[in-house]
Amino acid sequence: MQDPSLTPDRRPIHPVWMRITHWLNALAVLVLVTSGWRIYNAAPFFPFEIPKSLTLGGWLGGALQWHFAAMWLLAANGLVYLALNIASRRLFRKFFPLAVRGIWHDALAALRGRLSHADPRHYNSVQRAAYLFVMLDIVLLVLSGLVLWKSVQFAVLRDLLGGYDFARRIHFFAMAALVGFVAVHLVMVALVPRTLLTMLSGRAGLPKGKTS
Repeated sequence: MQDPSLTPDRRPIHPVWMRITHWLNALAVLVLVTSGWRIYNAAPFFPFEIPKSLTLGGWLGGALQWHFAAMWLLAANGLVYLALNIASRRLFRKFFPLAVRGIWHDALAALRGRLSHADPRHYNSVQRAAYLFVMLDIVLLVLSGLVLWKSVQFAVLRDLLGGYDFARRIHFFAMAALVGFVAVHLVMVALVPRTLLTMLSGRAGLPKGKTS
């Protein structure tokens, strides 16, 4: 007779709203990054340009239209994601508590290949820090993007960000940080492909009792 404790836990790991907002965010970020690279190429402030094959929009006007459309999608979807995380208390259960010691410990374990991924319901300290960072990074992206979009109307925000030119650099580096996060995220998904399945179906056969 099978041990009941080994029966797969069929409860969703990620609720439906979480999966929907996750994939909408992924779409918005993809469009924002590729169209943003095309906008950057129109007036680069570093001695390099992004290969045109990696950009979206074809020309500056087209890239701006894609960029603004994705900006509203990211902002609206991000607000829904944050509101539901707070209302369901998922934000506090999944991402806190968080301590520097825990981040350091889990980072060292990851570098040594000893960080366990047995329970996809549980985020380790490095994951918690990374997800909280990207939430703040997206907020900075939206705020700096508003300055670039309507500099006169958001004059106070523009001044707080150090002026239009400095806000443009903030926007660029915030986007670069987001691209870096996505790159690392994709590597981790490749190393632990079960995480992709849980984000698609919301489930992974966990033994009963192993919950976060």
